[in-house]
Amino acid sequence: MTSLSASLARGALASPFKRAGRPDAALPPGRLTRPAAPVAPGPLAAYGTICGYAESGALPLTYPHVLAFPLTMRLMTGRAFPLPVLGLVHTWIEITPHRVVGPAEPLELSVYAQELTPHRRGTEVTMTTEARVGGELVWESRSGYLSRHRQATPGRAAGSRATPDRVTAVQGPVTAVPPAADALPARAEWRLPGDLGRRYGAVSGDRNPIHLHPLTARLFGFPRAIAHGMWTVARCLAEAGDPAPIRSVRAGFKAPVLLPATVTYAADAAGNAFELRGPDGRVHLVGSVGREAS
Repeated sequence: MTSLSASLARGALASPFKRAGRPDAALPPGRLTRPAAPVAPGPLAAYGTICGYAESGALPLTYPHVLAFPLTMRLMTGRAFPLPVLGLVHTWIEITPHRVVGPAEPLELSVYAQELTPHRRGTEVTMTTEARVGGELVWESRSGYLSRHRQATPGRAAGSRATPDRVTAVQGPVTAVPPAADALPARAEWRLPGDLGRRYGAVSGDRNPIHLHPLTARLFGFPRAIAHGMWTVARCLAEAGDPAPIRSVRAGFKAPVLLPATVTYAADAAGNAFELRGPDGRVHLVGSVGREAS
């Protein structure tokens, strides 16, 4: 945690000197790697509790992302990384578990920056994370992070992913949007406390100021602190239950969840498609799960 705190401090100091959207911007080469190490049971249990995972004998599908987060932050706060880390918004994630991973298996983790893409609301970077056991690739993910800034060329570039709605729109009155006739059926309702961002940040190490307090969130255009996108994905997957048959996960963060909040988890009967909705009908998260053939 000390190295992660140092990375966050370094990123905060360096962010004002980085200008997103430079035409000559390039990503740092190579990758950062953490040698194989066992999963600490205490932090894993705390993560499972806040995300709603039941003890199943399998590592939660989203947990390697959390374990690799210090590596991700070290890379993103390095001098060679072209985007300011403060205010980055997680926009989408794809997870590919190649097999079920047990909590006792020592994971070797690696992270690298794969792609830098112009985006209609700024610049998006794709980060890739890989987890190995004894040299075997057992889990991998790709994530998009958006640095919001004025874009000289309007319109979304090819290859960019789902993006959050304009956060300024939620500051005024919001008109309720009734679910479409073919909307996914509601399965559960969750009341999210105002300190959820701080609590999840303490467990995951992701202490981006947009999640911690209304005052720090306003510095980046959000009227209140917002829930971590990775918490919403983890909570939805925990609701889906047994991870054994899941072979892929795809989630796009459509609109921020302003804390505190009440949200509805909706899913089809097979659990292959899911979403998170607000009481006004706003869709915060859309996701899909690919399963192995029975």
